[in-house]
Order: sequence, then structure tokens, then C-alpha cells
Amino acid sequence: MRIPVFVSCPTDLNPEQQKAREIILDLIEDMRLEPRALGRSDYPTELPLREVAVIAKHCSGGIILGFEQFRAVGGVWKRGVESLERVVTDTIVFPTPWNHLEAGILFGMKLPLLIFREPGISGGVFDIGVTDVFVHPMPKPDSTPKSLDALREVFLKWHGKVADLYYRL
Repeated sequence: MRIPVFVSCPTDLNPEQQKAREIILDLIEDMRLEPRALGRSDYPTELPLREVAVIAKHCSGGIILGFEQFRAVGGVWKRGVESLERVVTDTIVFPTPWNHLEAGILFGMKLPLLIFREPGISGGVFDIGVTDVFVHPMPKPDSTPKSLDALREVFLKWHGKVADLYYRL
């Protein structure tokens, strides 16, 4: 029997993002874990947010994949807040808000987490120091064997915590 783990990831990805997701899923498979996700392995019968909590309740760990889902060319941070308002002229990228919701549920359940983000993704769960979890860069489709070995080491440490929780319960 495989240990279920929740994977927070947007349903629709571009080809490069899909390849990065497949790297993660291959590692999950290698570790004999079962990825569970709303809209991929499980489909809601009630409200989607409630369904996330139901799925997470049966998982022993979680992975958050922060892929770019929206891109804005400039904007204003903290509009109207006199001392903090800042005009941004660079490109800003955002993940799906579901990453934050799902991470919050998993964190609240005290499940071991692995968090990955694409370059430029920040805010909420992707900010350094928000959780007790290190935020990792998203694996690249053209990753070297050395970087894949390093990623496997990260997964092995996390897997130990996941397996410990699973077998304790």
C-alpha cells in the first residue's frame, strides 16, 4: 500500500511546467507514495475547499508546487497606504491562490511539507520564514543528474517524516 500525500498544483500547466511537475511525480512514485489532488485524483462532491480538507485528512504529507498562473506588467503594492505604497514597473508573477489555501490546511494539520516555487513566485506560503519549511526552487526540465540527486536527498528527508507520521497513526 502506498502512503497518500497531498499535491497542491494548478490543473493547467504550460509544457515546461508540466515537465517540472513530472520530475516531482516521478520522485513521488520512486518513494512509493500516492499523490492525491483535487481535480486530478479526487473530484469534489461538495464544496471544493471542504473537499481539500477531506483529502488532506487522509494524507501523511504535502507538496506545494508554486507555478506561475498570472503575470502582470507592473502595478501598485499597498495602494493608498501612504508610507508603503510602491509603484512596480517590472513583471510580477503569481501562483494559484489554491496553493496558499491548501498549504494552510496542510500546515494546520501539522503534515510534513515540501514547498517549491518557480522564479518570481513570492508571497504567502512562498515567503521565506512564513512556515518552518525551506522553500525550494522548482526543478528544471533540463536538470543535471547532480541536481536531481540533490532533489532526491530532499525528498528522502521529507519521506522519512511522512512515513513516520503514517506508521505512527
